[in-house]
Amino acid sequence: MDIEKQILQLNTQKSSLEIIKILKKIGRIENNYPVDPFMNLLSSPNSEVRRLSIYNLGKLKFETKPLKTMFYKEKDSLVKREIISSIGRQKNKDNIDFFIKTLKEKDPKIILQSIRSLLYFKNEKKVKKELQKLNNHPNEMIQDVLEIAFSKKTDYNRDNHTIVNDSLSNVIVEGDVLNTLSKIKEESFHLTFTSPPYYNARDYSIYLSYNQYLDFLENVFKEVHRLTKNGRFLIVNTSPVIEPRFSRNHSSKRYPIPFDLNSRLINQGWEFIDDIIWEKPEPSVKNRVGGFFQHRKPLGYKPNSVTEYVMVYRKKTTDLLDWNIKQYDDKIISESKVNDNFESSNLWKIDPVFDKSHSAVFPKQLCENIIRYYSMKGDLVFDPFAGSGTVGEVSFLNHRKFFLTEIQPDYIKRIKKRLNQHEGDLFNNDQDFRFFNQEDFLNELKSTKD
Repeated sequence: MDIEKQILQLNTQKSSLEIIKILKKIGRIENNYPVDPFMNLLSSPNSEVRRLSIYNLGKLKFETKPLKTMFYKEKDSLVKREIISSIGRQKNKDNIDFFIKTLKEKDPKIILQSIRSLLYFKNEKKVKKELQKLNNHPNEMIQDVLEIAFSKKTDYNRDNHTIVNDSLSNVIVEGDVLNTLSKIKEESFHLTFTSPPYYNARDYSIYLSYNQYLDFLENVFKEVHRLTKNGRFLIVNTSPVIEPRFSRNHSSKRYPIPFDLNSRLINQGWEFIDDIIWEKPEPSVKNRVGGFFQHRKPLGYKPNSVTEYVMVYRKKTTDLLDWNIKQYDDKIISESKVNDNFESSNLWKIDPVFDKSHSAVFPKQLCENIIRYYSMKGDLVFDPFAGSGTVGEVSFLNHRKFFLTEIQPDYIKRIKKRLNQHEGDLFNNDQDFRFFNQEDFLNELKSTKD
């Protein structure tokens, strides 16, 4: 049936479902088409009929006064948003006062729709003034939209987005991470992937208090934020840890590291993107459920912890990911594409790795996934807590460059042994792996600048 004939039947005694079906099928309508078939449905008791009628009205030129009157009587948020959208599509300055008035609504989604309509007139002084009043609105989406709409030119160097500083390429530094990072030029790293030391769970990670531990990590990732290129990623693998009980009169304590760290990272200017769950085989983890298995008493249940969190963050920016991708030439983009063998969900089942020289080793598969999914060929990948050097090795084998810091001499020896097996296999570039103590590295940086 011709769509115009269907529209004309909207006023008959059809059911709401039939009317909705017709309204959804309507495509482009000539601007001179009569608005009455849609106007007559604005009093329908069915909210979806009202919404779709208003949506189709927005395709035509119409007198907006009936919709403005309806807005203040309407209870359904979706319908109210559609009213603002349809009036906004008229692109008529006469409607500015109506949009400004709707900014006082309580529903943030209605306000966002009003902002969208007003942004068409954002160069009008009156509109700009009213929108800037919302800069401190409590809703984060409203803040983000206005920040992008009125953002000033960013001060980062767009020309250097794909460039890697040779002084940092395939370098391993033995020393304190914060002191090492302090002298590196901002926006040097494309990707940081790391597993921070556990809180007082290993002999190499002793802290006076849990807050001191979080403060330390916060300071490290603050520096990482400064050193990360515009819109690129920080990925942190961690999990809650258990502090054993002091005695039989005390309980063990479980520290929710990923969740406590998350809020600190957000406050630094990292944008949370995804939570990936790394699942290990149950036989590979510590048995916590054994006691419950014996007594089966409620309140005493403690499940075996077979998961760790891989938290994905992006350095907050007004540029979309397409901008990051377009900085590379077509050859690099093509060579960096991920093959068909990739994880399609956020649950990754990967066996852990056990190593006598390090008690918490990254599985190569986990590293390879992160490096392939979140960096391009030739990028510089950083790990502030390098451990046995898996991130460096896997970066190199996947045609990326790496920069590692590690404070434990024994682990530096392990990294040397691990990377030396690839000597003569420098298919990435002609540069050897370079090991520095912290003082020599900082002197090297200084001489390069001079």
